[in-house]
Amino acid sequence: MGPTASGKTALALELARRFPVELISVDSALVFKDMDIGTAKPDKETLAAFPHRLVDLISPEEAYSAARFRKEALAAMAEIRAAGKVPLLVGGTLLYFKALLEGLADLPQADPAIRAQLDAEAAAKGWPALHAELARLDPETAARLHPTDAQRLQRALEICRLTGRAMSELLAAGQDGAPPYRFLSLSLLPSERSVLHERIARRFQEMLLGGLVEEVERLRRRYELTPELPSMRCVGYRQVWEWMEGRYSRQELTNRGIFATRQLAKRQITWLTNSIPGEIFDCLAANLNERVTRRVDDFLD
Repeated sequence: MGPTASGKTALALELARRFPVELISVDSALVFKDMDIGTAKPDKETLAAFPHRLVDLISPEEAYSAARFRKEALAAMAEIRAAGKVPLLVGGTLLYFKALLEGLADLPQADPAIRAQLDAEAAAKGWPALHAELARLDPETAARLHPTDAQRLQRALEICRLTGRAMSELLAAGQDGAPPYRFLSLSLLPSERSVLHERIARRFQEMLLGGLVEEVERLRRRYELTPELPSMRCVGYRQVWEWMEGRYSRQELTNRGIFATRQLAKRQITWLTNSIPGEIFDCLAANLNERVTRRVDDFLD
């Protein structure tokens, strides 16, 4: 587990070279087909040599959920174990890790009327105003959400209005327990955030040079997309979409993409330090691979 640009994929591939493991992606963006550049999806050669479960599952027109992830991850884990290998889960969607490790509450289904009402309120007042409302109703959930994280803010407020209870309260009350596995949880965290920020800036600029804008253009031609879909709310894709709509300059696109990615990393680090226990390794350390490999070797022994 780790924030964006912490080197999770490279480390996972190194472990796959050394141990009898099979990879399972824990990434809410990698589930989308044809979204390769902006998600930093491993290339076709890498996926052929080191297959990843739960990659390229749905079209960008569809939505994926933590509940579906948990069900499909547990099924994949069982298949991997039956084949005599060890599941290696790798990614940065910490809600999915939490759902896998602790279970999920029985939350209410989406209500189109309430969602439309929330969208209208956000259009009138802005998502930060709705974030302030959530902070009054469910401070625990609000504390881990960015004031402009429209998708998750909408869901949390929807639950409050449907049930009269905080989502955090329902999650705590309804967890159905950890799966029957012994876990080694490895958290990759940076000793210097400034270095991680440099990595993020360099990677986003490389994505733009590598064709991120052209990728979004292809997606818009091929699929029936709107900016409200989860796929187009992904960091990078949202900023490119807004630039294509003429909302700001190309330089501003770069700046906004880097800033949004840094904000994502900040939220991921908060999750890892406050909500999901794991053995911490400095993702910037020169001997990271050696230290993690040694720890995995001990664990498997």
